[in-house]
Amino acid sequence: MVFDQLKKIARLVFLWFDTDDQAAELQTEGPAAEAFNWVRVLPFIGMHVACFCVLWVGWSPFAVGFAVALYLIRMFAITAFYHRYFSHRSFKSSRALQFIFAVLGCTAVQRGPLWWAAHHRHHHAFSDTERDAHSPRTRGFWWSHMLWFTCDANFPTQYHRVKDFAKYPELRFLNRYDILVPFVFAWAILFFGMALERWAPQLGVTGWQLLVWGFVISTVVLFHATFTINSLAHVIGTRPYQTKDDSRNHWFLALITLGEGWHNNHHRYPASVRQGFRWWEIDLTYYALRLMAALGLIWDLRPVPERILREPAERAAANQLQSIEGLS
Repeated sequence: MVFDQLKKIARLVFLWFDTDDQAAELQTEGPAAEAFNWVRVLPFIGMHVACFCVLWVGWSPFAVGFAVALYLIRMFAITAFYHRYFSHRSFKSSRALQFIFAVLGCTAVQRGPLWWAAHHRHHHAFSDTERDAHSPRTRGFWWSHMLWFTCDANFPTQYHRVKDFAKYPELRFLNRYDILVPFVFAWAILFFGMALERWAPQLGVTGWQLLVWGFVISTVVLFHATFTINSLAHVIGTRPYQTKDDSRNHWFLALITLGEGWHNNHHRYPASVRQGFRWWEIDLTYYALRLMAALGLIWDLRPVPERILREPAERAAANQLQSIEGLS
């Protein structure tokens, strides 16, 4: 009995390093599949605990600025490529650039690009229904925010949903060994901090301080900012479009996620490269993508159709007309 339990734990630990190994054997249906898998989630827990190391390493303006810069760069990799490119194909890019941003996306420690895109496509297919993996309507806030990926049910990659990108062996490699990039990235930050400590002491930064701020804290903040789109963006905000789900627009969520907070817009027309449909809906990811398009790095950006843009005004006019008729 003890040997079998140890064998099971060892298999779960091995999944940290090879997410496809025996993943098909995991139970993905029923209550047991939705139980918190503490062994597999230990690295996620460890990242949060490691934030307290800031009490020992302290802070410096450079370390904090470095953390903010890495937050923005990696958030862009998630929003522009994991989401708008790999999940929705809202623009086109070269194979080389898609690989570069897949690597950058992996540094955010949100699993591989194929796993991420497959689950997001599943979300859109069943948004806020019982089959949605992370709906606050059906399972509550904490499940939709992060508990949904701490169980076995949502661990395997649904490769059948991403056949268009699963054909690239380099993307399958990144997806299968998704811990490799964050591991190398963390060590690179540590060595960079040590080099600055030696060659630029006036910055007041150390290797361990840069690791804690640039990797640990920056990544944990990035985690929860991204997760708010699954949870809060289906609870708070406005609904200019009457979609079948509970998606909402919220300016603050859009600000911290570089444009993803215009979630009701997105659910109305997921194919658009732009999620802030109107000029006052700030969408920093879209602005950066426009710049990349101007430089010839990406192309065929899919716009929002005019008929979609007109819908809120037309609905408001129709409601106003009904109100007038009701008073007459």
